[in-house]
Amino acid sequence: MTLMLRSILFALMLWYAAGGAHAAPKFEPARLSAEDLADVARVEEYLNGIRTLRSRFFQVAPSGAQAEGSLFMARPGKLRIAYDPPLPILIVAHDKTVGYYDRELKQVQYFGSDQTPAAVLLREKIRLSGGDLTIARLERSPGALRITLVQAADPGHGALALVFADKPLALRKWTVTDAQGALTDVALLAPEFGVALEPKLFLFDEMVEKPPAN
Repeated sequence: MTLMLRSILFALMLWYAAGGAHAAPKFEPARLSAEDLADVARVEEYLNGIRTLRSRFFQVAPSGAQAEGSLFMARPGKLRIAYDPPLPILIVAHDKTVGYYDRELKQVQYFGSDQTPAAVLLREKIRLSGGDLTIARLERSPGALRITLVQAADPGHGALALVFADKPLALRKWTVTDAQGALTDVALLAPEFGVALEPKLFLFDEMVEKPPAN
C-alpha cells in the first residue's frame, strides 16, 4: 500500500477540504414538507436511541479502491475504525479527539473529532436540522430513506448522506461528498446495535506501538 493511498484514506475522514479544479455538486438547504419533517423526527429519535454499534464495514474510495474493516461506536464521542490488512490504519475517537495511527510507518496524527463526518453520529444529542447542520435532500425509495446533510454555514463545502432501511428504520450506509465532489461510500455489514463494548477499544494511546527505551 503506497503512502499516497494511505494519505488519501486519511483525507477522506475529513469533511472540510479546499476547493478543487473541477466542479462539485451544489447543495442548498431543502424545503421540507410535513411528511419530510415527520420522517426527520423519526430518524432523529432512532439515531438518539443508538448507544452502541458494532459492525463490519465495506468502503469504496473515489478512486474505486475498496477496503474492509471493523467499526465500533459508543455514544457520545467514541469511535474505533480498524481496517483489515493490507491497510495498516487504525482510527480511534475519544473525548473530542481523533487519533490516526499508521502501523506500518508507526506514525500518529491527531485532529478534532468535529472534523470527521462520523462526528454527527457521535453527538450526545443528534439533530439533523438546526444548529450547525441542515438537510439538503430527503429521498425515499421502496424500503429505504436517504437524508443528505450539509453544514449550515457553508452548504457548498461537502455533504454527508445517511442511508437507512425503512420500516423498521435501520442505519445501513453513509456517503461522504467532499468539496471537490468526490464520493466515499461506507456500508455497514451485519451491524449490531445496543451491544456491550469493552472500554479499552477506545483507548487509542494504549494501541500505539511505542519506540523501545534507550
